[in-house]
Amino acid sequence: MAKKKKFDTNPLDPTFPEKIKEAETVVLPKNQFKTSEFSPPSVTEEETRRFDEANFNSYQSAYNGQTVPAEYQTVRLADAHKTTPLKNSKSQLPERWLTGLPYVPFYVGLIAGLIILFIVPKSETKVRFHAAQGVAAHLAILIVSAILSGVGNVTDLADVANWIFTLVTTIMLIIFAVKAWQGKGIHIESVDDLTNWLEEKIKPRN
Repeated sequence: MAKKKKFDTNPLDPTFPEKIKEAETVVLPKNQFKTSEFSPPSVTEEETRRFDEANFNSYQSAYNGQTVPAEYQTVRLADAHKTTPLKNSKSQLPERWLTGLPYVPFYVGLIAGLIILFIVPKSETKVRFHAAQGVAAHLAILIVSAILSGVGNVTDLADVANWIFTLVTTIMLIIFAVKAWQGKGIHIESVDDLTNWLEEKIKPRN
């Protein structure tokens, strides 16, 4: 017969409940500490103010869709493109005219750009840049046209090329003039050096 182990019990043994009762019962000690309670929340906000009928009627009459506070009034489209004349300048033309005129074809832009460079102060960098760039573009076109005209004395093909070049550059200058008048940026990279030289060397006459 096999030796009975210490904890070998048979749950079907009718004496099993009594054996369990005889087992040592461990009693846990009572908790000596009490659960701390949270303090009631402090009132940090004022009670929501009731929006009575009188306030509602005054608000509705002031903001009925017709009256808009001054800080929220939008600029009218008719006034969006209005510009004032430049400060400290002999010219009374608005800025958008001064930036667009140097690109007008047929020598108009060349003369206008030179005049602007002579009368507009150095502080007006945007206007002077467009004036110098317009003059530089006109000078570059005149140089290329002169070369093509000289070659045209030898071959008729150069005359056709000169006519096409004049047509293309005229359209290009018109587009530049419109964009400058609208306030859009224009950059002719091929005449950068000449533009910087003209803007630096031509100083306004006081």
